[in-house]
Amino acid sequence: MRKSIATVSVSGTLAEKLAAISAAGFDGVEIFENDLLVSPLSPEEVRARAADLGLGIDLYQPFRDFEAVPGDVLARNLRRAERKFELMERLGATTLLVCSSVSPDAADDDELAAEQLRLLAERAAGHGIRIAYEALAWGRHVNEYLHAWRIVRMAGHSNLGACLDSFHILSRGSDPIGIEAIPGDRVFFLQLADAPLLAMDVLQWSRHYRCFPGQGTFDLAGLVCHVLDAGYAGPLSLEVFNDGFRQADAGRTALDAMRSLIALEEATALRRGVTPPIPSTVSPAPVSLAPVVPSPLVPPPVIPSGFAFAELSVPPADLYGGSAALYGGSGELSGASGELAGPGESRGQSGHAYEVGGLLAALGFVRTGTHAHKPVELWEQGEARILLNATGDGPALAAIGLESPDPAGSVRRAESLLSPVLPRHRAPRDARLDAIAAPDGTELFFCRTGHPDHSSWTDDFEPRAEGEPAAGGITHIDHVALTQPRHHFDEAALFYRTVLGLRPQESLEVPDPYGLLRSKAMSTADGAVRMVLNINQVGAQHIPWQHIALACDDIVATARRLRALHPDLLLAVPANYYDDLAARYDVPPELRELGLLYDRDEQGEFLHLYTITAGRVFFELVQRVGGYQGYGAANAPVRLAAQHAREGHASQGEPSSRMNATPVGPTVEPHDLAATRSRRR
Repeated sequence: MRKSIATVSVSGTLAEKLAAISAAGFDGVEIFENDLLVSPLSPEEVRARAADLGLGIDLYQPFRDFEAVPGDVLARNLRRAERKFELMERLGATTLLVCSSVSPDAADDDELAAEQLRLLAERAAGHGIRIAYEALAWGRHVNEYLHAWRIVRMAGHSNLGACLDSFHILSRGSDPIGIEAIPGDRVFFLQLADAPLLAMDVLQWSRHYRCFPGQGTFDLAGLVCHVLDAGYAGPLSLEVFNDGFRQADAGRTALDAMRSLIALEEATALRRGVTPPIPSTVSPAPVSLAPVVPSPLVPPPVIPSGFAFAELSVPPADLYGGSAALYGGSGELSGASGELAGPGESRGQSGHAYEVGGLLAALGFVRTGTHAHKPVELWEQGEARILLNATGDGPALAAIGLESPDPAGSVRRAESLLSPVLPRHRAPRDARLDAIAAPDGTELFFCRTGHPDHSSWTDDFEPRAEGEPAAGGITHIDHVALTQPRHHFDEAALFYRTVLGLRPQESLEVPDPYGLLRSKAMSTADGAVRMVLNINQVGAQHIPWQHIALACDDIVATARRLRALHPDLLLAVPANYYDDLAARYDVPPELRELGLLYDRDEQGEFLHLYTITAGRVFFELVQRVGGYQGYGAANAPVRLAAQHAREGHASQGEPSSRMNATPVGPTVEPHDLAATRSRRR
């Protein structure tokens, strides 16, 4: 279907908006009146610019407070309308959006409203213009779409039709099935917006919190199905008022908008694609008993089956063992003190990669390989694999490897949803490893580890056994938490849902000592891949941390070992937490001694602990008991406060582990993709 978007949905000048919308692949635009009023371009220049960019002007909007008014007000409104019709002729727009009135002048009189809208439509017809009448959710007298349709039907003019807006319909809880009672040719325009479920004034909700399809809670696929079943053949158009989008890069927002429409088309096609019943008597030309099922719009999602690895970027000279000993020598732990050191490094020197390597060793990981010709190390324990890549500033989580039953299919899916595929420079013997860029710049690699039908990335590493992993320790990566740049949280949620097929959970807001953390968990149906997206909504004084959660089969034994050998590596938990925990649950007192946190839900229990932070990264050890599905969110405020406390001690020169010595700066934006693409394994 034709795809359109309102200029109010993206940031910038009108010229910048048109360029971004065209680059994203849209067919048309709704010109929002304010964008035109403040533009130095004349209507003729806007028309020419849009045509040069391959964009049609599908709608001009809004025209407010017209109908059901006294005669003197009507005369002024008609004069105003004539001026808009003349403007639209210059602009090349043929449909005008008229919103239901919020004016105190408007009367609660449907017959009067229909009479005056018919008069408006008659005037519009003289200019070759159609009127699309829309019920605002906060309209003074008309605020339901079926009410608006009744008035349009009463007016009985061919140049007057309905405009359906998903927000105005669904925000009021109206049942969209009534759309099917409206003839498709009388629906002149369809505007789409999603939104989170919020308990607030509907006008403020609409003006500030709309989002693109798939980023909120509305069933837009169901609504679009009703519209299409009614016979609508016009464009799918996005009209999204969002404070974050108004501040974000226009090109990026427009691409995200297009991705949302592609995914919505797919969801709608699947929803409508009911297999028609087979007639008992076969005829040469059977008549279809159901809507024609559209051909697949995009390749189907390839659901990842697990984590292949998590990759940390570290400074070039600071792999475990140092650059001089990149392929020789080994780091060592100093013993029960928990202080970390590597060959050639004196106690007290700073060096994050020594610390990361030492931290991994303390957790029971073993360095099992080095890349044949790149500065990358492989650390393993059970099925958990961590790569240290010495091509960045770090330590920071730079890439994630996902096990895919069809890596090429995963890439095709990503490409069809406008996700950038990253070129990879590889030697002839290097394994094929396809990668895409997530919205925050994190690289996602699609892997087939150890399968005979596909080259395995682990074959690129030369074996390097350096001891045995700790007994009763880590089994696999449970989940990964990624901090999202400001204004791109919803984009990331849409990306992981549509590209990877992860299922989103409700967003949570977690109190932080310096603000508020917004968090959304997403996972595969079986929980094999779990991702948590975080962003600081308020008071973002610090870089929000990234973390890798590692599953244990006996976290109590692991905690005992770490507490005995490396107590300084564990994040300190306030005693007040355990006092409250004992009041709420009957838990063993040993949890306090070991620094273990606890949570439970209807399905099971959750035990976890945190390490201190290296650069921007820390590790979480978790054990799920029974069918626990959460992430210990109730304990997140405790963790955040403890981490901030460590940062405060470090900044004041108080004793603190070198693991947390990196100062925290302003919130980072996505990696520069050119730089990201140059960093290849």
